[in-house]
Amino acid sequence: MTAAAEQEWKKGSAELLVLSLLEDQARHGYDISKLIQLRSGGALSFHVTSLYPLLYRLEERGWVNGRWVEKAEQRRRRYYSLTAEGRRALRAQRESWKGFVAAMGRVMGVENA
Repeated sequence: MTAAAEQEWKKGSAELLVLSLLEDQARHGYDISKLIQLRSGGALSFHVTSLYPLLYRLEERGWVNGRWVEKAEQRRRRYYSLTAEGRRALRAQRESWKGFVAAMGRVMGVENA
């Protein structure tokens, strides 16, 4: 996959990935970045500097709440969690994604894509 193609795929899926990772627990940007890389087996990577603008946009939309947390011997981190509106957006994006993947599979002749 070319770098330009990878950027386009990442742009289109970044919101869904981030919202999905926040579904079960609050996380900070570095944690989100590392989980995407780990769970994708290294196929996807988001640098934290590109994740923070996305997190700020999600916060502006009311889909996530951010709060600063300070722990002893650690630097201050901003943890993000899903709001009720964010959960609705996540459900809608998941359904849209499933429909898209199914349609792509049909076009490409791939069963259960």
